[in-house]
Amino acid sequence: MFYRLSGIIALALMVVMLPRGAEAAPCGHTAAGFNAWLKAFKAEARAKGISQKTLDRALAGVRYDRRVIRLDRGQKSFKLSFAQFYRRRVSNAMIRQARRKLRRHAALFARIRKRYGVPGSVLVTIWGLETAFGRIQGRMSVFRSLATLAYDCRRSAFFTNELMSALRIVQRGYMSPRAMRGAWAGEIGQTQFLASNYLKYAVDFDGDGRRDLIRSVPDVMASTANYLKRKGWKAGAPWDPGTANYAVLREWNRADVYRRTIAVVARKLHQ
Repeated sequence: MFYRLSGIIALALMVVMLPRGAEAAPCGHTAAGFNAWLKAFKAEARAKGISQKTLDRALAGVRYDRRVIRLDRGQKSFKLSFAQFYRRRVSNAMIRQARRKLRRHAALFARIRKRYGVPGSVLVTIWGLETAFGRIQGRMSVFRSLATLAYDCRRSAFFTNELMSALRIVQRGYMSPRAMRGAWAGEIGQTQFLASNYLKYAVDFDGDGRRDLIRSVPDVMASTANYLKRKGWKAGAPWDPGTANYAVLREWNRADVYRRTIAVVARKLHQ
């Protein structure tokens, strides 16, 4: 009996020590395993209801993008002091433009505030900080960025969920893969929604039957307000540090320098 068990154990150890061959790793640090990972991800996506047609449309030609990894590792601005960050991101020209946006879209912001309780000053500040009021939305492929980050080991689970959400956007006919271009981390539109947030919070506020966060200012601003409301925004309450609404701004961006900047600029615009 002992001899047989020893033989079985030895055989088991040999199996464990054999190279894993073509089995896809759950994540990777270089481009070497990306294609095997992508093949395994597609099988997982099909098991979760994503059609082969959607996979073919969205992931055709998708490759590992080293530039995305460099950008992910190079996020230094959030390590600045508040004063340094504020100087980099806010200017008198930005404040003036924000005030013009508030005047131009005054009726829209009044409707949004009535429905969602979020003032236009907060929404315009986010708009300006995220994309310079829609001017800099990014032109990178959402699917290439998300696939790269989903494969990368640093935040694989988070971005795998975002990649699956992006596929659902295509499958449900909300956006085409060609239209899904944005920032390096896969954010979409004028206030940079991740795909999962698009599915949960984007709204059609201009009544054209689409939730267009790339071109429609009403959809963009109302969707941003809807996000904040559903995260717990208190209508009519302040948003300065230490308040409940300031805590809600953490749901938008976890970097304290970023939400402090939102709070300060929005307070200036609100005066």
